[in-house]
Amino acid sequence: MKKYFTLCLLLILSTGMTTLAQKKALYSFPLGIESYTFRNSFPKNIVKTLDTVQRLGFTEYEGGSYGMDPQAFKKLCKERGIKIISTGADYEGLVKSPEDIAHTAKRLGAKYVMCAWIPHKNSGFTLENAKNAVEVFNKAGKVLRDSGIIFTYHAHGYEFQPYQNGTLLDYLIKNTDPKDVSFEMDILWIHFGGGDPVALLKKYGDRWKLMHLKDLRKGTKKDLSGGTSQENDVVLGSGEINIPAILKEAKKAGIKHYFIEDESNHPSQQVPESIAYLKSLKE
Repeated sequence: MKKYFTLCLLLILSTGMTTLAQKKALYSFPLGIESYTFRNSFPKNIVKTLDTVQRLGFTEYEGGSYGMDPQAFKKLCKERGIKIISTGADYEGLVKSPEDIAHTAKRLGAKYVMCAWIPHKNSGFTLENAKNAVEVFNKAGKVLRDSGIIFTYHAHGYEFQPYQNGTLLDYLIKNTDPKDVSFEMDILWIHFGGGDPVALLKKYGDRWKLMHLKDLRKGTKKDLSGGTSQENDVVLGSGEINIPAILKEAKKAGIKHYFIEDESNHPSQQVPESIAYLKSLKE
């Protein structure tokens, strides 16, 4: 009888270990990097910085070419197995010449263009700002779509000013044309502005196309400014954002491109730790 119970116990333990080993990785997408992470090194030495990006295991990139000819930059990336997924565009550029932005994006080989800031006064983001942005985004988004480029607006947290039964972010999403305007979720800035990344992913589904992976230092004071100390940007998993819950919902929403963005002044230390954290997550 004792032998029987021992065998049963061993079977239960081995089954549990097998189940654990069979659990899938929660993060199953290519590693992507937002170029702002290396904003201090790219202007000094593009080649050396791209070598670092490659060594860390990144195969997807969001950003510009730091003054280099876009096709030459694309070639350097391709030689290192890095694909340029998305590039940035400032608001004024979208107003003046979305055609030029589309041209640059195509030379880089980028499928997406993202705008990360809507100009507004320090007193706060207003309905008038949102209305103007809707007009600009719809017009520029159509031009970009006609060129085979997907336009995304990178929400920055200041859009959570209350409006009717929601916020001005709801206004932006509901009043832009889904054919021409999509969105990029920066989970730190959404959280910092008082938004719930999981709830917004559930609410707007595939309007979200891209994601910035970041974490916020525990206890950081939050507001609607869209800005905080760079040192409040901490290693993934060490802050107050529920990253596993967000990743699970992001998969359901169909997001396929994720970019680690580390705004601290210690990317050489923090980025490898963030990568290790992502790889450690299981479903």
